[in-house]
Amino acid sequence: MSRIVAVVGATGRMGRLISGIVQADPALQLGPTLHRGDDLAALAEADLVVDVTAPQHSPTVVTAAMAVGRPILVGTSGWSEERLRTLRAGRTDRSPAVLVVPNFALGAVLSGIFAEQAARWFDSVEIVEAHHPGKTDSPSGTAVATAERIATARGELGPVVAPHTDQRARGQQVGSIPVHSVRLAGLLARQEVLFGGRGEVLTIRHETSSPDAYTAGIRLALAALPTLTGVTVGLESLLVPRAGSTTGSAAGPATEPAAEPAAQPAAGPAGPVG
Repeated sequence: MSRIVAVVGATGRMGRLISGIVQADPALQLGPTLHRGDDLAALAEADLVVDVTAPQHSPTVVTAAMAVGRPILVGTSGWSEERLRTLRAGRTDRSPAVLVVPNFALGAVLSGIFAEQAARWFDSVEIVEAHHPGKTDSPSGTAVATAERIATARGELGPVVAPHTDQRARGQQVGSIPVHSVRLAGLLARQEVLFGGRGEVLTIRHETSSPDAYTAGIRLALAALPTLTGVTVGLESLLVPRAGSTTGSAAGPATEPAAEPAAQPAAGPAGPVG
């Protein structure tokens, strides 16, 4: 029997894409397609809910889905550490699963894992994210997620070396890491994580050239959602075993309860690398 999927934000770029993916999947059936201002009571008609609205509307959609006991996949930006804490505080043991995905592109998810692995070996780190002009929030959820992963992975090494951050042109600091945002015609989505050391620069870059890049991640998330419990953030734990920690911000991959982080070297680099 196919599962009925409600899509909130169905007329947007991601909403249209997800609706098409659901319609093409024989295990799924497209149910209510809702827009801003529609009655969210219709979510009770579905088995699963997808939220791809806007940061200011997303919490209302998530609350409505939880109220009718429906697991929800959140593809909307803006789920900060503070917002996730509020979400978790309002949950009970009977609350349905919530899966928050900052980026559905599998390459973007893997690049975040790679950046986390490099975090302990470089003290100079910056992020440049670039998107189409229609993306209203900045920094992007993916950039925030990446910065928080790096900051967490550094642990006792502390903040990165980021000079002159009092200057506006030096970007917004997230977990001590400068993040720079570009909104430019001709782009869809791109992110570069720059690690600087003595005599070298490591660049981890991911670029999305077509919305087709999101398809595999969306399918993975929809298939996993009925099996999840609690609040999960990111696709990392679905792609790579133990890749995501099980607590943390909405920007960083997380599930409940906590798990041990991936193994790290016995000691980090001695002193600043760059």
